[in-house]
Amino acid sequence: MYESYYGLSDKPFRLRPDPHFFFGSKGHKRAMAYLEYGLAQGEGFIVITGEVGAGKTTLVRNLFRQIESDRIVAAHIVNTHVNADDIVRGVVAAFGLPFEDSASKTTLLARLEHFLRGCDTAGKRALLVVDEAQNLTPRVVEELRMLSNFQSDDKPLLQTFLLGQPEFRATLHNPGMQQLRQRVIATYHLGPMDELETQAYIEHRLLTVGWTGDPSFTPAAHAAIYEFTGGIPRKTNHLCDRLLLMGFLEEMHAFTDADVDTVIRDIQQEFEPPAAAPAAAAPLADATAFDPESAVFANQYPSVLDERMLRLERSMGSVLSILKRIVSTPAGVNQALDE
Repeated sequence: MYESYYGLSDKPFRLRPDPHFFFGSKGHKRAMAYLEYGLAQGEGFIVITGEVGAGKTTLVRNLFRQIESDRIVAAHIVNTHVNADDIVRGVVAAFGLPFEDSASKTTLLARLEHFLRGCDTAGKRALLVVDEAQNLTPRVVEELRMLSNFQSDDKPLLQTFLLGQPEFRATLHNPGMQQLRQRVIATYHLGPMDELETQAYIEHRLLTVGWTGDPSFTPAAHAAIYEFTGGIPRKTNHLCDRLLLMGFLEEMHAFTDADVDTVIRDIQQEFEPPAAAPAAAAPLADATAFDPESAVFANQYPSVLDERMLRLERSMGSVLSILKRIVSTPAGVNQALDE
């Protein structure tokens, strides 16, 4: 909606991970270095943790963009609410192998091993990336470790990267995870960006879609954005997307901290808890525990929110065009009524 108004070639602040917009903050560069180190080693586990929306999936997408497909066969798992048997089925499916419901676990493991040995014969390595690892139970993690036992005469046939939220560290340090910890060759925690990096991040995403300074942001506006988002990329995207949408609707070309505060209040009001139920009814949840930020940013599938926002923007755009014609010319009234 606002892209053409500001002369942009695309939406700069989509919620879904997009390696095209990858920004190398200090933390993201170090995390990428650990992933690249893991690839160079060709064995073991690499563990990357980070807060919700910190950019872990974007790291993976950026890594996949750099991988040479003639050397590495990569698979990516994002659905991790599974049991030990289902994770094997998920790994088989992620590598593009048949995974019919009637197939036993033994059959699936044999199929996977045959595939991995075929990759090795062809001079390729197999890489498995498991996202949202914090949802994995210790039993499922142990199943993934067992897959690393597939080996040729001199090297493992499968390497695994595990990415998750900070609570995955508790699973990793479970007393029963000693064998897995012995196979972890590197771990890194991806923290939020600092204030200067957050401003550079915003400008980087705008420049990627052809920004030439319209709209502009005052230093106080950038400070207000950072104060609300804490340097978390997904939260920054959500706030800036809403800010540009307001700028389009209000025909603004410069944003101040007051404008940022207005958008923040709108976001907070949209996710206020409903009015308290009558005393006779049992409350469904503790209203004081409601976190509007978590309601938006803990979503594991931000692309769904992104598409909903696009549909909403299109609808608002049509209504706004009609209202502008009504206000601008008397003839527009009759035309709008005809429509």
